[in-house]
Amino acid sequence: MAIMDQHLTSKNLPAAHTPKAIAARLSGATSHNYLGDFVLGAIDGTVTTFAVVSGVAGANLAGGVALVLGVANLLADGLSMAAGNYLSTKSERQVIERVRRVEQHHIEHIPEGEREEVRQIFSSKGFEGDVLESVVDVITEDRNRWIDTMVTEEFGLPLETPSPMRAGLSTFIAFVIAGFVPLAPYCFATLVDTTSFTISCAATGATFFLIGLAKGHVVGHSKFISGLEVLTIGSAAAIVAFFAGSWLESIIGL
Repeated sequence: MAIMDQHLTSKNLPAAHTPKAIAARLSGATSHNYLGDFVLGAIDGTVTTFAVVSGVAGANLAGGVALVLGVANLLADGLSMAAGNYLSTKSERQVIERVRRVEQHHIEHIPEGEREEVRQIFSSKGFEGDVLESVVDVITEDRNRWIDTMVTEEFGLPLETPSPMRAGLSTFIAFVIAGFVPLAPYCFATLVDTTSFTISCAATGATFFLIGLAKGHVVGHSKFISGLEVLTIGSAAAIVAFFAGSWLESIIGL
C-alpha cells in the first residue's frame, strides 16, 4: 500500500500511468509481500514475551524465572503462531483449488449454464448487446481464462495466494527476533533483576514503536500514529501482566 500511496502524488501520477509502468505494475500484482506476516509475528512475539517478563517482575520472582519462562514461551508460541499462519494460508489455497475443480467439472458437463453465469456477471457490470456477447465469447474460448473468471467474479477469491511455508517462516522468524528483546537483559548475570526489568521495558518500548512504524508502512497509514498504537497496546498488555503477577504473588505468597 505504501507503494500505491506514492503513485497517488501529483508528481508521480503521470510516470506511474505510462503504458510501460502500468504493464509492469499489473504483471507484479500477483507477487506477495511477506512484510505483513513479519509485522504480525513481531507484534505478537514482543507482546506475549514482555507480558511474561512483566508478570515475573510483578510477582517479584528471580530474573532467571523470566528467562526460562520467556524462552519457553518464545519457542512454543512462535511455533504455534507460525503453524497457524501456515495452515491458514494453506487452507485458503486448498479452497481455491477445490473451487477450480468444481468449476472445471461444471464447464465440462453444463457449459451453457456456465456461459450464462458469465453473461449475467458481466451484464451486471453494464455490458449489453453485442459487446456483452463478445465478452462472453472471449472469456469462454479459453478454459483456464473461463475458470479464472468464475473463481474471481463468482466466488470473489484471488487467483494466487502466498506460499504457506514462507508465510509461516516469516511469522516465526519475526516472533523470535522481536520476542527476544524483552528477555535480552536477563541474559547478563551482572545485572540485578530490577535493572534488567528497567532495561527490558526501555528496549521493548522502542521495539513496539519500531514495529508500529513498519505496520504503518505496510498498511499505508501514519507511521508515527501506528507506532504509538502498537506501543500503547503492548504497554497495556504488560501493565495487566505486571499487576496480575503482583496480585497472584500477594495471594499465593511465591
